[in-house]
Amino acid sequence: MTDSQAKTLTLYLAAPRGFCAGVDRAIKIVEMALQKWGAPVYVRHEIVHNKYVVDDLRSKGAVFVEELEECPDDRPVIFSAHGVPKTVPAAAAARDMVYVDATCPLVSKVHIEAARHSQNGLQMIMIGHAGHPETVGTMGQLPDGEVLLVETPEDVATVEVRDPERLAFVTQTTLSVDDTIDIVAALKERFPSIVGPHKEDICYATTNRQLAVKAIASDCDALLVVGAPNSSNSKRLVEVASKAGCSYSQLVQRAADIDWRALEGIRSVGITAGASAPEVLINEVIDAFRARYDTTVELVETAQENVEFKVPRVLREKV
Repeated sequence: MTDSQAKTLTLYLAAPRGFCAGVDRAIKIVEMALQKWGAPVYVRHEIVHNKYVVDDLRSKGAVFVEELEECPDDRPVIFSAHGVPKTVPAAAAARDMVYVDATCPLVSKVHIEAARHSQNGLQMIMIGHAGHPETVGTMGQLPDGEVLLVETPEDVATVEVRDPERLAFVTQTTLSVDDTIDIVAALKERFPSIVGPHKEDICYATTNRQLAVKAIASDCDALLVVGAPNSSNSKRLVEVASKAGCSYSQLVQRAADIDWRALEGIRSVGITAGASAPEVLINEVIDAFRARYDTTVELVETAQENVEFKVPRVLREKV
């Protein structure tokens, strides 16, 4: 192979990729809150899981905290896109705080489903990752013991329920579609009467990004997912790429994280991004490849997204 051949590279750019409507709305909520009330505005937990986004909002006057107790009474507080337990807005209201809920509407839909099933006397099983803020928020919609967590098909075999005939399940919105299918199958096998959602809880953006990765993975010598290490949907994209036939799939926060030695001799690279990664970071990665290779970029689009969510009314009203 000649040097010129070694330096020739095809980038397969997955579409859809990057920001989803829920992330876009959450970021807009923080920006509009800063415009309306001025700095500082407090945000409980990272508004979305991306360091670049969080640092940018911090530079504009957002203060990120982990718990409501860290917020003063006299400044607005925003709840992250992942959702919060019911106790959090209740505590904010008890302190007469101004608060704005940036929970993604598709996560709120899961909260509503869980509450409805509970009102009908069903105990909930949630498919999700322990400790993830979305899981914590969803389980916190109901009293302790009313939502049981399973992470794997193996967990289904040992979960202890109140009444096997009175169950329903919901899922975290950012899971692997394929992995969730296996867990749902295990639930239905052990609990034939279990009630599922009318439409799957895994959100359109998660599903679309995973399908786009599957479309390019087998054609790529390597695949990079631009996203944060604490981003569930980004980590799932890495797993999906590996299972779909790409032998080297890695998560990178930005171009500086690329392991160029691991990519020596490659001829094709897939690029995608998790739902909380901005396009500027994707372009940064593409530019890094262009600086090292004679690069051809091919867009592989598997779906078009035109979803848009409104921001809360309080931000649209004049002071």
